[in-house]
Amino acid sequence: MKKAILTFLGRDSGFGRENNSVYVEIDDKLVIIDCGFTVFEKLKEKIKLEEYKEIEYNDMYVDNAAMQLIANPSQFGIIVTENMFGDILSDEASMLTGSIGMSPSASLSNNSIGMYEPIHGSAPDIARKDIANPIGAILSLAMMFRYSFNLFEEAEDIENAVNKTIEENYRTIDLIPKNMELSYKKVGCSEMGDIIMSKI
Repeated sequence: MKKAILTFLGRDSGFGRENNSVYVEIDDKLVIIDCGFTVFEKLKEKIKLEEYKEIEYNDMYVDNAAMQLIANPSQFGIIVTENMFGDILSDEASMLTGSIGMSPSASLSNNSIGMYEPIHGSAPDIARKDIANPIGAILSLAMMFRYSFNLFEEAEDIENAVNKTIEENYRTIDLIPKNMELSYKKVGCSEMGDIIMSKI
């Protein structure tokens, strides 16, 4: 796990090639939970010993990180934490975009193999209603192009298409505040996907 984290953050990863330096927040709760977190202590030591000089990092307890994500989200670059805390923080952070349907995710290995999916679940309660937000899935595809296939321009094309669509006020229902329907161009899942595809 430690090697996988450093490989992703360091110069062997797609992220490392696009960025000369990386800011990392390492979140844990070692003050209370003493077992299972030694990998993070070893990770911090490797960074401190300047084996990865391109990584600037800061320690933060996870409860403080949860508060700081709301108070000042722009301070964060990459957050490294264990699965349970990551699951909680990613759901919290997704709402900064307005909806959990906006956020992509990737589970990466030491090599270029990864599993890409939106962070939300399958949402069976809205299945076949054409109201789901497809943007998290579309941006997951962009991540796959970038981190598994090294297709950086193609990934950026997809991300730009999403941004243009949002700038033109197209919204699925989850992105429209209550009583503000007339301020946006309301579309369904299929139409949102078609609009984004037309802008690539």
